[in-house]
Amino acid sequence: MKLFNRRASRLALAALLPLALTCTQALAQTAELVSRTELRVCADPSDLPYSNQKQEGFENKIAAIIGQDLKLPVSYVWFPQVMGFVRNTLRARQCDLVMGTAAGDALMDSTTAYYHSGYMIVTRADARIAAVSLGDPSLADKRFGIVAATPPTDLLLRHKLMDRTTSYSLAVDTRYESPARSMLQDLVDHKIDVALLWGPIAGYYIKHDKLPLKAAFLDPEGEGGRLDFRIAMGVRANEPEWRRTVDQALQRHRAEVDKLLADYGIPLLDEQNKPIAASLPGATSGAKP
Repeated sequence: MKLFNRRASRLALAALLPLALTCTQALAQTAELVSRTELRVCADPSDLPYSNQKQEGFENKIAAIIGQDLKLPVSYVWFPQVMGFVRNTLRARQCDLVMGTAAGDALMDSTTAYYHSGYMIVTRADARIAAVSLGDPSLADKRFGIVAATPPTDLLLRHKLMDRTTSYSLAVDTRYESPARSMLQDLVDHKIDVALLWGPIAGYYIKHDKLPLKAAFLDPEGEGGRLDFRIAMGVRANEPEWRRTVDQALQRHRAEVDKLLADYGIPLLDEQNKPIAASLPGATSGAKP
């Protein structure tokens, strides 16, 4: 299952309070067992725009920056982002760093967030749909697409729009299928009118494939579930020194990281949850915002 799919489910859970740590003080003071001879990254082998075995994803590029800063060669433990990913990689000590997870994820400790994004409403550039809320009357007769079980599903249910919605599979073999890309192609081909999708995925495909689409952050409508998340890097609990080391390297290269995010079309929110206009999909792809 592709990381955006696993993340989609995990991001929904991340809105809950993190689990309390139960380790004793003695354990917390135990020497950290982190390799100092290489930067061992846990990653999915087929998960663009995040990572792949050719190291073409933006998380691969950021890992290279951190490795260079720490003067450590980067190595990877490849494992699909499915149930058991953290257990079989980070917690099994096969690797030491997950490049992207929701800040506050209960399965691991996290660094300072290095970007903030959310779910988006994606439409054709020529459709001139300005809605950002599913309660907007202009959407009443529209056909929707969504990756199954992702957070915007609650809004579709609330507005009784599921009978107008095409659901795309959450769990697939990403070597052969990309539900998000299929959904965006259906939007381009007029098979649906609106796609609801995690921002980094939408932004990447719109920019990379030069799709005639635009996107805006979806309004959670007050009482709705959380739709925006701060993304950090994950480390094992009780390794505060390693977390600080990664954090410091990340902060030293914020300008380079920010440029990478822009290069990959990642749409961003600021600290007040306001869209950063220049990052919105369609703003630089030839489509009108």
